[in-house]
Parts: sequence; structure tokens; C-alpha cells
Amino acid sequence: MAQSAGYSPSFKRPIVLMRKRSRSATQGPSSLSDEPGESSEPPPGLRPFPPGTRGRSAGGVRRRNPFAHTDSPDRLRKKARVAADGDMGSEPSWGSDDTGHQVSSQEPLPPPDALFDDTVPALKNPLIVAPPPLPEYPADWSLKTRLLFTSALCLSWAQQPRAHEEAQGLNQHCRAQFAKLPHILQDPSSCSELRCSFQQALVYWQHPSLPWLSLFPRINAERRFSGQNTPWAHDAALQQSLMGEWVLSLSSLYSLLKSRLCPYFYLCSSQFTVLFRTAGLGGYSNITAYISPTTRGLREALKAEGIRFSVPLMEEKQSVEQHREEDRDSDPKRTTDGLACDEKASENEEDCNLSWLVEMGIQDKIRKPDGIRIQLHKDSQAVSLDHKPESLVCVEGAHTFTLINFLINCKSIVAAAGSQAGLPPTLLAPSAFRGATMHTLKSRCVNVKSQVGSSFQNISSLEITGPVLPSALHSITTLLRSAQGGNFSAALFSHSPTAVMNVHNPKLQVSEGSVDLSACGLHPASLQQLKLPSTLGKTALTHIDMDHYSYTCRN
Repeated sequence: MAQSAGYSPSFKRPIVLMRKRSRSATQGPSSLSDEPGESSEPPPGLRPFPPGTRGRSAGGVRRRNPFAHTDSPDRLRKKARVAADGDMGSEPSWGSDDTGHQVSSQEPLPPPDALFDDTVPALKNPLIVAPPPLPEYPADWSLKTRLLFTSALCLSWAQQPRAHEEAQGLNQHCRAQFAKLPHILQDPSSCSELRCSFQQALVYWQHPSLPWLSLFPRINAERRFSGQNTPWAHDAALQQSLMGEWVLSLSSLYSLLKSRLCPYFYLCSSQFTVLFRTAGLGGYSNITAYISPTTRGLREALKAEGIRFSVPLMEEKQSVEQHREEDRDSDPKRTTDGLACDEKASENEEDCNLSWLVEMGIQDKIRKPDGIRIQLHKDSQAVSLDHKPESLVCVEGAHTFTLINFLINCKSIVAAAGSQAGLPPTLLAPSAFRGATMHTLKSRCVNVKSQVGSSFQNISSLEITGPVLPSALHSITTLLRSAQGGNFSAALFSHSPTAVMNVHNPKLQVSEGSVDLSACGLHPASLQQLKLPSTLGKTALTHIDMDHYSYTCRN
């Protein structure tokens, strides 16, 4: 064959170089040949070096890389199919997966892209136990600021209702009438009763009400209030008028609560939030009030007014520490040697702290500051609770009436400076009360396409914003259960100061008999849930997933 112009005799094809290097790794340097016709296959388990790299070690023989993968994922899957088609009683063969671990060929490996594919189920970790499905999620007494529901079925039925449907929903709320919906709705978009019930679930009552201001939340909301029109900030007469109306509304709410006509209500100030619950809710037979967060000054003021209260989380912590000390003291070796060492160490520390008195010769004239030190230690513990979830205060029974009077006469409940100066706290309730304004939660429905694996799936989302009360959350999830075929997910965003209000105080009197709350205006299913003690502790729900009419929750 004639050589073309520009052809170099020393040029060798890449395949020739690869064969030559593979042959040199097995036979040594003496068998190298540059003839293009020669061919030799590399031994199994060895991969040729890439072009431009050395193919021999110092001794002339190629070393095998101990970290190299001898089998590719395709080759392993082929072995797995062969083993699966063969004898089932034969011993499994073993190879290496992409991470270097040994795997049985009887169980085919997932493709490399499976780790990033949402359609392939993740490998199960035996140490992680999934929460069991429940027919109902536990009661959550925290206020929610935002709900985000997602479902594979369309949520367009929750969009703007017709005029008569909105009117019917408001009428049902005022009259405490509830429509009976079927367990499964075949066509939710054409169900007028569903949209009426949805509008009914969005209603709440608030005082005061200022259309140009959002009065929830109130804690850490100075930035939202700054720059807004606040005519009462420098008008004492207007502040007095607002406070007078607020006192009437709070007194009306407590009267309804005591008569079991209002199940619960919230008082949201710029410093703390108070939850009042009627007798029979939360598992208690008396009226209860939770205050969170609190400060040492507020707790001292409650004591000065004669209001008896408890700090459940702090008492629980002290009880645990006391049990640990009792277990430690029960150790005989600890009681003989350990206590003596501790006493000796404390004495040495006191002597060191008072050594300067000995040098001056006045150690006998000055009393050792044991009492002062103990008092300072107690004060530091009390101050360390301020503005923390552990500072939750619980008031029970007749002391809740004294608490109402304290809140009415307490000057610090209204901010004296800042953007919220002169504005009374916000009152929120699921039932109407004197001076209250009816409000509805804001809802917005959006349809999006979400990528699931290699395809796109239509996902419908429903966003609800505003002060979502516990009964409203349960009513909305009950409607979604019927409309979405028992399959939906929800992300819940809680108002952080109220997340700790799910604590159950074991020292309070537990309700043994059934308390009649049929006139409180709540749906019977929601009322039944709120009667039970909460099992969430000092946390709140963050996610709710329903699959085939069963709940799984995360907090």
C-alpha cells in the first residue's frame, strides 16, 4: 500500500500501543514488539493504562491497583440474572458494588442513577424505624402561621367559591351547623357542600381589627409595624379608648369560656402568648391557661398577685435530676468515699475563697457568704429560663380568673415604646365574642409539574396563611381526607412561642367523666380530638402525610 504524503514511519496507532503495553505487563520488557500485526489480550482483572502513562513498575511487571473495580455494574447485573435463572439452592457468588462493598449476585444491584431517581425506593436502614400509621394525628395546640398541602389530585375545588357558597359557609359557621359529607367524594370540583364547608373552616374571630395592619404574630413583629400608620402612638385618649374596648372583649371571652360556649382562645402580646382552654379540653377537668415565654419579672408579678402556677418543664427536669441523685446516693461506695471527697473539695474551695480574710486577720468577724452564694445560684437559674420554652407557666382553675384581672391591670402587657406602643394584645378565638371581627384565612391554589424520575407529574398545592387555630387545622385536614381520596401531604409552620403548649402537666386534675361541650361551636370530630391529652410534648407538628386514609406525623 502506497504511503500517503506526510506519513511518518514512526507513527503507531493507539490500539498497537495498548496491545504492546498489555503484553509487556505479562511477559516482561524483552518481549516488546512494535509490529502492528501482533495482538495479545490483557489478562482478566487488569485494565490497561491510559495513553501517555507508564505501564511498568520498577521490576518491569505491572502492579495491580488494589482499589480498582474488577467488575462493572453491568457485569454484576449480568451475573445476577444468570444466578437467578440457575439453581436456587446453589451458593451465591459475590462481587463488588460501586462503593467497594461485597454484594451477592443473587440480588441484582440497582443502576448507578438509582440513587438520584425518586421513582426507585431508597435502601432501607434497619436502624431507622418509620413512624407507624395512625387513624388520627395527635392534638396540636400551637398556632400555625402557614399550611402547605400537596396532592396528586387536583385541589381546584378550594379556589375562590361562588357568592352563595361563601354565604352558606359563613352562615353555617355562625349557626354551628356542619354538613355531612361522604367518606369518599368522586367529583370534589362539583360538590357545593365541600366548598361551603371549606369556607366555614377558614373563619376565625379577632380583636382588635385594623385593616391596614396584620395583628398576628405580635412577637418580634416590629419590622412589620414600622412605617405603618399608627394614630394611637401619640394620642393618650385614643389609647385609652382602644384599651377599654379590649377589656370588654377579654371579659366577654372569659365568660364564654367559663360557660363552655367558647372552647379556647389566644391572647397574643408583644412579649408573650397565653392560651386559655375550657374545662374538658386537653384531658383536664378545670380551666387551664398556658403562658409562653415568660421572664423572671413576670413570674414574680404573678406570685405577688397570689396566682398559683407551675413550671411543668422545669419541674420535670428537676424530678429527673433528683432521681439521678437518689440513684447515685444509693451506691454504697459513693456514700462512703464519694461524699467525703465532695465535702472535702467544697471545704478546700471555701478556704481558698476566704484566704484573703485570714491574711487580714478578720476571718472571725465576718460571716461566710454561704446564704448569699446559694441565693445567687437560685437567681441565676431563674434568669436562665427567660424567653426559653422551659419558662412555660401553667395556671389552673379559679386562678385563671385572677390571671384575667392581672392581664387587664398589667401595664407592661401593652408596649410603652416602639412600633407597637399603645396597641392592645390580639385576641383570637374560633367563636364569636363581644367586639370581635370575623376574618377568614387566605387560601391560594397552584398547579405545578414536578419531575419524578424521567417523567413529569402534575402536583396540586394549596397554601393557607394566617393564624390557623387547632380546630381549623383539623377541619381542613378532614375535608382533604374525603376530597383527595385519602392521599395528601402537609407542611405545617408553627408560631414558635406556642409550640411548647402541647406539654401535658401530670399534676393537674385529669378529667375522668365526659364534659358536655356540644354548645362550643366546634365540629364533633375536632372536639373529640381536642379533648384528648396531647402526646407531642414541647414540640409541634411539622409534617402530616396521609396515605390510604392513615396518618404519619413528624414533629
